[in-house]
Amino acid sequence: MLEEVLRQVQDGRLSVEDAAKQLATFENLGFAKVDHHRKRRQGFPEIVYGEGKSAEQIIGIAKALQAQNHEVLITRVSREKADQIRIVCSDYQYDSVARLLFWKHADNRESKLNGYVAVVAAGTSDLAVAEEAAVTAEVLGSSVRRFYDVGVAGIHRLLHHAEEIQQAAVSVVVAGMEGALPSVVGGLVAHPVIAVPTSVGYGANFNGLSALLTMLNSCASGISVVNIDNGFGGGYNAALIHQLINKGAAGL
Repeated sequence: MLEEVLRQVQDGRLSVEDAAKQLATFENLGFAKVDHHRKRRQGFPEIVYGEGKSAEQIIGIAKALQAQNHEVLITRVSREKADQIRIVCSDYQYDSVARLLFWKHADNRESKLNGYVAVVAAGTSDLAVAEEAAVTAEVLGSSVRRFYDVGVAGIHRLLHHAEEIQQAAVSVVVAGMEGALPSVVGGLVAHPVIAVPTSVGYGANFNGLSALLTMLNSCASGISVVNIDNGFGGGYNAALIHQLINKGAAGL
């Protein structure tokens, strides 16, 4: 990109001021420094954590990202705040279950990657975290297949979908209570498993700590664990792995 920008300046097709904007590594909005080179460094644009930010701050950051043709994903956004933002950003979509607000290019609405990410959830109470993972992976370019309410208390439900889960490029497995589901899935598949503990459970669950410790202590190989209720982290890592698999298959 650097060489192309310099050629455009040399040929008179681009002003020095516009070239400086294109080559800037971040944009200072005063209340935030938007990292426009994140996608070049890491494969995906900067993701906005919405909790704790005002609607006005989120709009400013989102518009700055969108101006650079980046996909926009804002996590942990309440319905009330999403409604305020969408008055200005009317082309943004809001998923109330996942609490995600996002914008995608019209030509990027369909995944261009081969294969899919499996998002596996133990129970209906885990859906908010599972959907945060699933929608995150979709916004970042992956196809996702969902397998919900397949916890170990009725393991025949999981086994019914075993073959389809085995064919995935990577699985995100979400569970609360004792958090045993990732170990079971890890023993059935030959691909990476990203385990996401949730805070679902009774008192001795310690708001997800018991599920977290179960997943960290899993005897199944190939399991990585993100933080409690971090569906975004699970979905992001899955999309990154999925993208790298496709690059490897293409010899890139």
